Amino acid sequence: MVRIEEELVSSFKSEQQKAMLNILFTANWLRNRQVEFFKPFGLSPQQYNILRILRGAKGERRSMQQVKQRMIDRAPNATRLTDKLIAKGLVERERCEEDRRVVYLRIARNGLELLSRIDRKYANEERSLRSWLSDDEARALNEFLDRMRA
Repeated sequence: MVRIEEELVSSFKSEQQKAMLNILFTANWLRNRQVEFFKPFGLSPQQYNILRILRGAKGERRSMQQVKQRMIDRAPNATRLTDKLIAKGLVERERCEEDRRVVYLRIARNGLELLSRIDRKYANEERSLRSWLSDDEARALNEFLDRMRA
């Protein structure tokens, strides 16, 4: 196990500062891991998140606003990310007839097929992540992180 002090070659003013920097450093480490995982599929982690949200709608359309509300990383460029998914034929767009500013999205068949391929490979990635924490440790970490954002 490599400790945060060794990773950052640093000392900390307090355990709280160390914990905060450790969370940020670990989140960035996980993000980089995701970026590398999704690269062969031609997706970013945010695009993957959009596809999963739309798959979860089970064929129903969702407004761009609904998708943004459910995103893990609520990027201001969600529309641009979605445009790229549309260009790849993974998502379908439909304008609202009553209000042309509203855009509805639905996952395309190609999007479902890509997610199916990703799911098979991602199972190994998730297994690796699960090996780091027991259920009790994960539950405690989740409770702490929820409390931290409260």
